[in-house]
Amino acid sequence: MKLNKNSLQNIVTFGILLVIIIALSFLSREFLTYTNINNVLQQTTPVIITGAAATLLMISGGIDLSVGSVVALSGVVMARMTQFGAPMGPAVLCGILVGFLIGILNGSLVDRLHIPPVITTMGSMYVARALALIFSDGKAINAGLPRNYTGLGRGMLGGLSVPVLLTIVMLLIFIFLERKTLLGKYSFAIGGNKIAAIYSGIGVHRLVVVYYLLTGLLAGFAGCILSSRLGVGSPNVGQGFEFDVVVAVVLGGTSLSGGEGSVLGTFIGALIIGFLGNGLNLLGVQSFYQGLFKGIILVLAVILDTSIRKQLTNVKSS
Repeated sequence: MKLNKNSLQNIVTFGILLVIIIALSFLSREFLTYTNINNVLQQTTPVIITGAAATLLMISGGIDLSVGSVVALSGVVMARMTQFGAPMGPAVLCGILVGFLIGILNGSLVDRLHIPPVITTMGSMYVARALALIFSDGKAINAGLPRNYTGLGRGMLGGLSVPVLLTIVMLLIFIFLERKTLLGKYSFAIGGNKIAAIYSGIGVHRLVVVYYLLTGLLAGFAGCILSSRLGVGSPNVGQGFEFDVVVAVVLGGTSLSGGEGSVLGTFIGALIIGFLGNGLNLLGVQSFYQGLFKGIILVLAVILDTSIRKQLTNVKSS
């Protein structure tokens, strides 16, 4: 049976994940416990949820560097709404709406005004972070929050944590979108050759906005979950979050140039980042070294992606 590029990449990254888990389980007795594994899954939830949508965006050739600031702003808005007396449901919807609107703004600027995605989303990153600081008066919002504020981020349902269950649902939805719908199919077409996609009749302009919209929306949702888990609306959370998302997506086999990738691969990539960071914490490795490891992992992921692509090209041509 011939393996395509995405399948081969997923097998390789899953192998890397297994090696990390096995190594850390020997190095730390606390690593392979239910409590620790559940903790890692909950901490990785925002990256997986946001990364699911960001995968389709990056497959289409785009990128969103504003997701970390959107996470912070959404959490602040949700906390402020509950302070004003809003029930948790509407407050969460307001937080998600923030991500939705920023996603539309990013997509419109990229598609309509042809501003490069990196510049566009870097600009919205600073704007969203500034708004989070303004809405929170520059400090964490933790007073006057309702008792059920932590339900979304810490609640349990059927023995499983609510964030993990929500992550599974979102993951399955986006795997379905990627593999079984035109939304997923067209992301590969746009990322592979945008001009050809336009001439083939694909509504590229509308879809580009949709991919940014979905990424912003899920970043907003992730921000609400994170704020609920922490029990506070903080304008300072999510710093470096965009880097974790990009590393997870690229490590999962999505090409930075677009046209290739998979949501399942992003899930595996996010777990690698989560377990590696957790293992380094258990081993007493200082936090600034973790950034070094993430940078190395990103470079190695790009090298691996290029190597696999070359091998498959040689196999096809031979």
